[in-house]
Order: sequence, then structure tokens, then C-alpha cells
Amino acid sequence: MNSKTVFHFRSVLLIVLLACTAPLRAQEPPQRPADLVLIRGKIITVDARDSVAEAVAIRDGKILGVGTTEAILKLAGKETRVMDLHGRTATPGLIDAHCHFQEVSALYEIELSGVSSIAEVQRLVRERAATLKPGEWVRGAGWDEGKLAEQRHILAADLDQAAPDNPVWLRHTTGHYGVANRYALRLAKITAQTANPPSGTIDHDAAGLPDGVLKEAAMDLLTPLVPPFSHEQLRNGLLKIMADFNREGMTAVKDPGIEPEAWALYRELLAENKLTVRVFALWLGGKTADSARQLITRLGELPRPPQSLGDGMLLSGGVKIFLDGSGGARTAWLYQDWNKNGNEKNTGNKGYPAMDPAIYREQVRLLHNAGIHVSTHAIGDRAIDLVVDTYAQVLKDKPTAGLRHGIIHANIPSDHAIAAMAALQKQYDAGYPEAQAEFMWWIGNIYAANFGPERAQRLMPFKTYLEKGVRWAGGSDYFVTPYPARYGLWASVARQPLAQTYGAHPFGTAESVDIHAALRSYTIWAAHQLFLDERIGSLEPGKDADIAVWDRDLYTIPADELRNLKCERTFVRGQEVFRAENSPVSVQ
Repeated sequence: MNSKTVFHFRSVLLIVLLACTAPLRAQEPPQRPADLVLIRGKIITVDARDSVAEAVAIRDGKILGVGTTEAILKLAGKETRVMDLHGRTATPGLIDAHCHFQEVSALYEIELSGVSSIAEVQRLVRERAATLKPGEWVRGAGWDEGKLAEQRHILAADLDQAAPDNPVWLRHTTGHYGVANRYALRLAKITAQTANPPSGTIDHDAAGLPDGVLKEAAMDLLTPLVPPFSHEQLRNGLLKIMADFNREGMTAVKDPGIEPEAWALYRELLAENKLTVRVFALWLGGKTADSARQLITRLGELPRPPQSLGDGMLLSGGVKIFLDGSGGARTAWLYQDWNKNGNEKNTGNKGYPAMDPAIYREQVRLLHNAGIHVSTHAIGDRAIDLVVDTYAQVLKDKPTAGLRHGIIHANIPSDHAIAAMAALQKQYDAGYPEAQAEFMWWIGNIYAANFGPERAQRLMPFKTYLEKGVRWAGGSDYFVTPYPARYGLWASVARQPLAQTYGAHPFGTAESVDIHAALRSYTIWAAHQLFLDERIGSLEPGKDADIAVWDRDLYTIPADELRNLKCERTFVRGQEVFRAENSPVSVQ
């Protein structure tokens, strides 16, 4: 057989084989159809191009396709549920990158966030005391002197009139201070002779007596006496906030400063398949190098993010450290004196660090070297500088990209800090602000009073962040502000306080951003700080189907309407976890 004959024979054989195999390929089963398709809407994907589509297909809890209604319907089969959005807008599920994820206080304490006078506080305390036996604790939370007609702190003398026979403790909305009546002060043995603890302040009246207001570590002199909530109460509080999050189109949260009891409760609800919000938990770091070492041991026994429990539902994320205090209490650590009442100077008060800076640096070094994500609470410019400089040093000493170390709040970063954030993000994937635009709204009055007109202009400099290439993650810091992320979207654009003692725009508008950037901060950029950006935060094929459907188009409505958005459907991994009544969204 010559070479030409061999070539011809092989060619014929190849053709025969192809002919035989072609029918086999044609008979292979088609791709399994979608479980659910959402059609005839506006799908804001928040992908890299900020693409907008008409429809999305979901299968096995993941996004199968995004595109036109016509294209997506081709992915449907006989059993596919078809949801007609009737022009409604869908976005990725919104994410809160800093929320104390419990509503136990809302269920079992006096709710003070809506009070507008001290007389109203007294009435609520008196009514609660009437339901208790003498000596039982009256507890409340959420007051804010910036919303009170008197524009001052609630004092022990005010509470003594309302509940002379019961100890009273009312936590401020910031969580960084509170007020007790004299009954409670006696139980805590706080007198005129009691010295301020390290990193804490006991306020006094003109006569030198404690006036009831305890700030930062001074609260620890009293709060251990307040009976803790029961397991059942905490469970009820967690179930409530998950349902309320879902009602607001919210599907994931970063919970800062948890302790073992909270982690056990998360594990409990995960085992019962009752987690409807993804949780990235930050463990409370303590104030010593030994506390950091203990956490390294504890976290070594748990999956390291992005590894998770429950297929992306629960992550033991890292550690939270407190470096300074509060803008409301004027305890955050600044370079220059705090203001008060706007233009007045709180002479001699620059705030203070919440712990020894040398110990802080050692904690970060230990945790970083162990490969653990760190987020540090820092509000004042001096504290923020120390955080970014510490991150830069440990990363220089041990370059480890991808730990995504965060700066919680980062209220008034210096130019140095912003430049350091940009460099850290670019080189090491670290140095991310985890900011709360809602502060400018909900506690804007006391912020304007305390930061003063000059510093207020650079509060949460989102526009500068964009210009310098800095990404940030949005959050509420609930219970400090309400948790619905729609308020944060609006506040990022409007920068307008609820109470306007110091004008409609004490923070200016030069640092405002548009809704496109604001939405990223509550979706894909927030997902990054939860180590979940490969799973959620944008609507793209292959990602989990965490989706919120809204009653209006976020990209076209006037900015003021953002705070009034209403969620009509919420999905987590393709499963519906919230459905609004009377919504035109229909299922075929």
C-alpha cells in the first residue's frame, strides 16, 4: 500500500468516525433549564462596567444568565418559575459592612431613638418602672442629646424623678456613653472620689458630684451589674433583625466585636437552617497582647475566610480592635481640641486612645503575622493615622496580600491617611475604610456640634476617596443609626443631618458622590470586606443569586427619594426570603 493509498484510507476512516459520533453529540441532553427567571425589569448588575439588563435567570441558587428578556426566556423550561417585574428594578442584595447584628434591645428595652425631650424620656422611664418591682433594673437605649429640645445630656437628676426606687441605665445611641440614675451609681459605688478609669470618663456636675453620664471604659464600672439578656431573648433578637434586614433588601452583614455566646447562637441558627442573612463575624480583640494570642488560638480552630460554614452563610472573619472613642462623646483621638456647640472649643480635650498605642501595634503585628484579618475602630484623625501607619509597618515586615485590613468609621482621615489607604489597597489589598454615611444624617447634629465647621467639611471624604483610588465599604453601625441601607445610599449623596441646628449642610456637599458609587459601597465593595466578592455583590453568571427588587429605579429617581425606597422581593441564594404585600411583581 503506497503512501497516497494510506492517506486516502485514513481520510475516509476519519470521515466515517465523525459521521458516527455526530448523532451522539446531537442526542446529548440540553442544558438543564433555570429554576427561576426575573423578566421585564431593570437589572442593575454592579459589574465592572455597571451594566444594566432586563432579566436574570437563576438555577441551583446561582445566576445562570443576565440579559434581555428574550434571551433569558430561552433559558426557561416547563417547570421554570417566571417572575414578571413589571418594570421594577433589581440590584444585588445590599450589604451592611458594620452592624451590631441584634435587635434584642428593640424587643426588651425602652426605645429612645424617637424621643425629642427629657420629659418624654422621664415618662417612658416612669411607665417602665411601674411594671417592675423596686430594685429591678430599668433599661433603655438610643437617646441622642442632639435630638432633644434641651440640647443636653440626660442626667441622673432627671432619672431620679422618674424612677427613685429602681436603678436606671440608658445607653446613648453611639454606644460609647450612657446615663445612670443615683440608685444605679450607688450600686456601682461611683462617688465624687471615684477616679476616671484608663480610657474612660465620669462626668461631674458643678458641685463635683457624678452627674450620671459615663463614657467609654467608665461604663464598665456599672454595666456588669445590669442583668444580661437570656439565650431566648438573644435568639429572638437575632431572628427579628434577620427578618427586618430581608425586608429592606439586605442579605449580608459584617458583625463587629462578637464574643463566644454570639458565635454559638449563629451556629445554632445555621444548624436549624434559619440564617437568612450571611454573617461575617469579627471577634472582639480585647486590650492586651495576651487577648490577641488567645484569639489566634481560637480562630485557628475555625475556617479562615473566604472559607465558611454553611456554604458562604457564616464566616469567622477576623478581629475588631478599638483604638479610640466616639464623635458623640468627644472621646475620639484628635490632633486638635474638640469643638462643642459648633464654634466653641472644648479646650484641652483632644480625646484619647482606647488602649496603649504600643499594645495596639503589638496586637496588630501578632494577628497579621498569623494571617488574620483585622478591622480597627478609629474615628479621630490621630487614631486613623496610627492605624494606617501600623498596617503599613506590619505589611512591610511581612508582606501578605489579601488580608483586607479595615479602618472602621475612619471619620476624618488626614491627607496622609488617605494616601496611605490608596497605597495599601494597591500594593497589599488592605487599608479599606468601613464607613457609615448615616452618621451625617442620624447623629449629624451632635457631629456638627463636636467636630466644628472646619473638620465637618472633611467628614467621610467619599469624593476624595474616588479621586485617590480608595474604595470603601458602607455600613450603618446599628444600633448607632437605623440599619436600612437605603438611608446610607441617600446620605452618601445628600450629606444632610436629620436635625439642622447647624444648617442643612454642615458637612458641605463637596464630598458627595453619586448613586453609582454609593451603591457599590453597599454591594460589591462591601462584599470585598466580607471576603465574599467572588460570591455576591454583583449580578453576574456564576455568582450566588442574592437579589433585591425595588419599587423604583435607583439610577434615575431624584436623590431625595433614595431614602424612601421600598423593597418588594428579596432572594438569598435564589430562595425568596421576603415578599411585600400588594406588589405588582407577579409569578407565572
